[in-house]
Amino acid sequence: MKILLLGSDGQLGWELQRALSPLGGLLALRRADADLEFPLIPLLRDAHPDVIVNAAAYTAVDRAESEPEKAMRVNAGAVREMAAIASELGALLVHYSTDYVFDGTKAGPYVEDDATGPLNTYGRTKLAGEDAVRDTRCRHLIFRTSWVFARRGRNFAHTILQRAQVQDRLQVVDDTFGVPSSAELIADVTALALHRLARDPAAASGTYHLVPSGETTWHGYAKFLVEEARTKGLPIRVTRENIDAVPAATFPAAAARPLNSRLANGRLCRDFDLHMPDWRDHVRRFVAEIAG
Repeated sequence: MKILLLGSDGQLGWELQRALSPLGGLLALRRADADLEFPLIPLLRDAHPDVIVNAAAYTAVDRAESEPEKAMRVNAGAVREMAAIASELGALLVHYSTDYVFDGTKAGPYVEDDATGPLNTYGRTKLAGEDAVRDTRCRHLIFRTSWVFARRGRNFAHTILQRAQVQDRLQVVDDTFGVPSSAELIADVTALALHRLARDPAAASGTYHLVPSGETTWHGYAKFLVEEARTKGLPIRVTRENIDAVPAATFPAAAARPLNSRLANGRLCRDFDLHMPDWRDHVRRFVAEIAG
């Protein structure tokens, strides 16, 4: 299996390099090697991969409101080129999307077939990327995920632990629900899915929600991070009682966010015979790595 990985220097791409390497020949390209703002077709055609894994994206949610053309080029235009080449070569395309394709008004977790309705430019460009993949009818896996964190890169978990070591009090949103998803878990499940499809090309493909089990709020997530960090010996100043729960409106932003980002992972577990761990498991691993 010849795998082309785009975005290998991002927090998910970094984990994918590790997880995909045992599956075959891996060509891992950084943003400097393949900038999605420019045409990709010659590069993709020359590489002639069996699998294209796209971990690259425009992810600056608020900045996308003032750079909609750039966000659309990266998150939809470049993805359409990948899908066209995948269709031409008979390759499989793995693409990552987001909970932000939904408007967050559903009472419970979203399933894959629920109606979409992104609230911001970033979500609209990611949904356009999904549609581009499906329109070409290439073999594909679209993995929607949420609240991604990793040891590498900037994310909510890093921010909370950094602030908790220098501040005596924090304010964290408590009316937004979702599932923290480890880049490590996403990469490992991707590798398992590709291994399954390599053995059985007729196995299920399409759109899946790739998240761990369970749910929380940003406030609950922050409290768990701080408590774990304290048990691992990190110099945490904030106590759980001093993490104040506040509404999302406390922090106005350029881009609106869905209040419900919960994604149901039942289809993924059923089609690939998986048992997804609770979100806390990989958060514990993350904190242990930071403390170590």
